[in-house]
Amino acid sequence: MKDPEGLPSADFFEVESQLSASERHKLDELRDFLAAEIAPYAGEWWDKAEFPAHILPKLAALELSTPGQRGYSHLFAGLVMAEMTRVDTSIATFFLVHHDLFVESLYAFGSADQQERYLAPAAELRITGAFALTEPAHGSDVAGGMETRARRVPAAAGTADARDGGADTWVLNGAKRWIGNGTFCDYMLVWARDEADGAVRGFIVDATLPGVSRTRIENKIALRTVQNADIEFHDVQVSEADRFATINSFDDTKELLRGSRIMVAWQTVGQQLAAFDVARQYAVERHQFGRPLASFQLIQHQLVTMLGNTVASMAMMAGLARLQDAGAADMAQVALAKSYLSARMRETVSLGRSILGGNGIVTDYRMAKIFADAEAIYTYEGSFEINTLIVGRTVTGMSAIV
Repeated sequence: MKDPEGLPSADFFEVESQLSASERHKLDELRDFLAAEIAPYAGEWWDKAEFPAHILPKLAALELSTPGQRGYSHLFAGLVMAEMTRVDTSIATFFLVHHDLFVESLYAFGSADQQERYLAPAAELRITGAFALTEPAHGSDVAGGMETRARRVPAAAGTADARDGGADTWVLNGAKRWIGNGTFCDYMLVWARDEADGAVRGFIVDATLPGVSRTRIENKIALRTVQNADIEFHDVQVSEADRFATINSFDDTKELLRGSRIMVAWQTVGQQLAAFDVARQYAVERHQFGRPLASFQLIQHQLVTMLGNTVASMAMMAGLARLQDAGAADMAQVALAKSYLSARMRETVSLGRSILGGNGIVTDYRMAKIFADAEAIYTYEGSFEINTLIVGRTVTGMSAIV
């Protein structure tokens, strides 16, 4: 495959050739959308830390919500995430949070009534969602350390939703942090510990309910277009009809979180594709000492290292997609992809920033944004260190996590 300049694509081993003809056509459709609607404006949105809500109807029109639910392959779903990230990590992260966490949760845990009320509007982006799990004092240890509490109140003692004909309500108290889409979402999936038995419960919470307060997290150096929020719940009353009845422990969410971690690993691929695109174009066009930068041996070495990291990352993720197709991808394999590829991504974007020299630290040239956004990917959906220890536990039989 060749890029528009006639040079080889960063998909050097042609992973995309494994897609069906219809999937390749859909990926091209996505690329056209990203080139027209996202690429020209992503830097400005990032600089201003503003989310472009006006693009959501056009994004929904692509009909790419939860590709697996639409019959697409796992490889295609991953390449969709990589391609979005390649153009703008923030938009890709919005897509991941809304579709791979909020919408997939409705598929996985929603009752027939909940799916009827929320699924179509969410898949079509007529409503937006968030996934409220992480807390101010609990990130990697949130499974055991969750402090947000849910208390069940019998109908006779509480204020029940009239729609439920007098059903019980739940009262939520606590706080969540780093919640993507949290400032503007219509609904959020809130995870809380049941005061009665300590079990983890999941709730669909209307973000406008009394007692819900949302504050945007300011001064970020990465994913600035993503609207992360601190969220507090003060005696928030949620109907029993909006509890995920099949969620009784944190273990129930593992399949969902495994899927979202895979998508973040695909984001590391997208970041590297972006860094290689920008660095190679700059090196070919930029002249120093009367020659193109690309003609110098050290620059070529850096570009080849970037390409090698990118191709290796794509190959690992294509292998993981095959395991997913067979229903055999376990959490340790996913954790290895997330941790190892995060490290390769960090090296790749660092080399790209170096190639651009001083221009690599201003967003005018894209590389600074790519470089900064990589730091968020390195940390979220399980930090590099935690994912490394998950793999270490598997290969040694001993846990280094307290």
